[in-house]
Order: sequence, then structure tokens, then C-alpha cells
Amino acid sequence: MRIEKSINRERITNAQFCARKLEQLIPAELAKGFGFVQGKPASAFSPVAVTPDELGHAWDNGRVQLPLVSRLNGCELGCPNAGQDMQFNFPALIVHAAKTRALGAGTIIGSGTVSNVDPAKGVSCLVEKRVVEILEQERAVTPFLRYGDRIRIEMFDANGFSIFGAIDHEVTPWPS
Repeated sequence: MRIEKSINRERITNAQFCARKLEQLIPAELAKGFGFVQGKPASAFSPVAVTPDELGHAWDNGRVQLPLVSRLNGCELGCPNAGQDMQFNFPALIVHAAKTRALGAGTIIGSGTVSNVDPAKGVSCLVEKRVVEILEQERAVTPFLRYGDRIRIEMFDANGFSIFGAIDHEVTPWPS
């Protein structure tokens, strides 16, 4: 069976709600060999998953060839094309992951941060935006997320309809 035929649902996710307290855990976690497990909070998934055939021509070569629109407090951060500069397509990611673990039904494979070589497309990650600012201006000017900030991430089809629904979250304090 071709790997691409086994992909039965696509959705968007945001695993980048990095709070400062969690970021402080990353060096110790890396030293233990666990990666970013404790340095990343829970992920948010779009409310709708679609099949590759529902994406039509936008599903090309194992990639979703559409812009991912990210807005912070109503202002566009960017709209990079999710498949344009994607290093590895989903079949390649699945093959690579399957080398060290069994992948059963319902396994979620993430492709990583959506980014394009063309800086005019903007970003879908605040850390990436800050790094670009440091490289261009020698300092980051974009702040990290703060309580009250709202992030919205969405992908639209050629007719302007939301494909996956939106991830729309306000940053709030952790409940006590």
C-alpha cells in the first residue's frame, strides 16, 4: 500500500503556546534527552479534519498547498503557504516515524512550523518572527504572548471558506 493512501485526515494544530515558565524547562529537558516534552504545553487542534480528497487540487505531492493565515490580536502575522517550502511531505514523515515505532489508526503526524523562504509571506510562529528581527535589527521587537492576547490560525480554500475551522484562543492565566 502506498503511504499517501493511508493518510485519511488533515487538520491544523497550534503547539506553539509557549509560556515563559515552560520555556525555562527546555534546557533541563534537552540535557535529559527527552526533547521538548515539558517545554511545550498542550496542543490545540482545529475543530474540523478533512480527507485529502476533500482538499482537491490543494493536496499535491503529500502536502497541503494553501496559505496558513495567522493573526495576533486581529493583525496578520503571516500567510505562508503550508506546502510550498515544506522540507518533507507527509508520506516521508510517516515513513521516518515508522522506523522507530508502530503507527496505528489515529496516529497524529505533525509537519512542524509553517514557514516560507519568501519573507513577504510573514510567519506562523512568534519565535521565528523574533529571530528574523534579531538578524535584521539586532534585537527582537515583537513581544511574547501576554495575557489577553488572542491568536487565530485558519486556512481557506480558493472560495474563501475556512477548511478546518479556526483555532482561536485568548491567552489566559492558568487556573489555580
